[in-house]
Amino acid sequence: MAEGSAAAGLAHRVRRTGGRRRLAAALLVMPLFVFLLVGFVGPIAALLARGVQDTEVPRVLPRVTAALAEWDGRGLPDDAAFAALVEDLRAARAAGTLAQAATRLNYDINGFRTLMFATARRLPVPGEDARAALIAADPAWGERATWAAIRRAAGPVTDFYLLAALDLKRDTDGAIVAAPAEQAIFLDVLARTFGISALVTLLCLAAGYPVAALLASLEPRRAAVLFAFVLLPFWTSLLVRTAAWVVLLQREGVVNAALLGLGLVEAPLQMIFTRFAVVLAMAHILLPFMILPLYAVMRAIPPGLGRAAASLGAPPWLAFLRVTWPLSLPGVAAGSLMVFIQALGYYITPALLGGASDQMISWFIAFYASRTVNWGMAAALSALLLVATAALYAVYARLAGETQARMA
Repeated sequence: MAEGSAAAGLAHRVRRTGGRRRLAAALLVMPLFVFLLVGFVGPIAALLARGVQDTEVPRVLPRVTAALAEWDGRGLPDDAAFAALVEDLRAARAAGTLAQAATRLNYDINGFRTLMFATARRLPVPGEDARAALIAADPAWGERATWAAIRRAAGPVTDFYLLAALDLKRDTDGAIVAAPAEQAIFLDVLARTFGISALVTLLCLAAGYPVAALLASLEPRRAAVLFAFVLLPFWTSLLVRTAAWVVLLQREGVVNAALLGLGLVEAPLQMIFTRFAVVLAMAHILLPFMILPLYAVMRAIPPGLGRAAASLGAPPWLAFLRVTWPLSLPGVAAGSLMVFIQALGYYITPALLGGASDQMISWFIAFYASRTVNWGMAAALSALLLVATAALYAVYARLAGETQARMA
């Protein structure tokens, strides 16, 4: 009996001690958790939420959006909607808020901003027939598509920006259709972003694999000297490295001067503002992120395995394919994932070195966020990039798990 009580007391003290340790560990990581929540997760969530928010039109034109909520979408709305629009336009013009709603509606139908301001300057007097006056001011008010655009922007949530990021839109009847050819650019931009990122990843793998193999084969003292050159780009600003490539690749730059001096070309080559310059500079910047994971994995491969394969009669290329390459695949996968994901979000390098057809999706996100101040479109494109990256990581995790299971 006494032994049972002592064992129960000991178990209680162990649980209490374990609880205190877990509480202490939680308190230690709490500042980091709060910092990540406030400085990282919170701002990203707030930005992504802008991609589904639609508050400008109902805030500026509350009467007409409420009137259109009862509209069945067939034909034109009733006279109450026309009268409500007149009252909203008069109030918004007096308050100076008309531009907010007009800009949002212009995203949907080009020319809507001009229509709104022109109509606001020619509003009917009280008691005049609002329907006849608006249609007389501009025939667009007699078209169902104009009123459907206002109803689509009635908020408070919308799929307008997300559909636009996928080159889709809703027609007058509310059905999802393909966007016009002159507006359908974002899927091509996403494909271009993935293509450039994949090319940069392959180039980094081709250049980084032999470097990592060499570092792994050297003794630590000699490898440390070469590691300094590998890590040197980390000590230099990204903008400085990109500007250096501008100096090297321009028509009067170092590379063209060397080619002309050697007689290899008769005229300077156009290397700046090309896809070649973008891929080359990005590969140079991201190369260390490929070398480091490869080196960490290759360093753990026993060197005797290659000698054992050679002693069994395998030529060097076969020993590499059967021994070294399979054992280095975790490093290849990790390095490729790091390079590819970072390349997806590159902005400065393509903006400085690439042409109009070389800009990646991050350029368009920055364009909508800073130049046109279309936060909804910037958020939708950010969400598209985030989902694509998450899907890529999920595929990588699945393949990595299957590879480890086969190797086990």
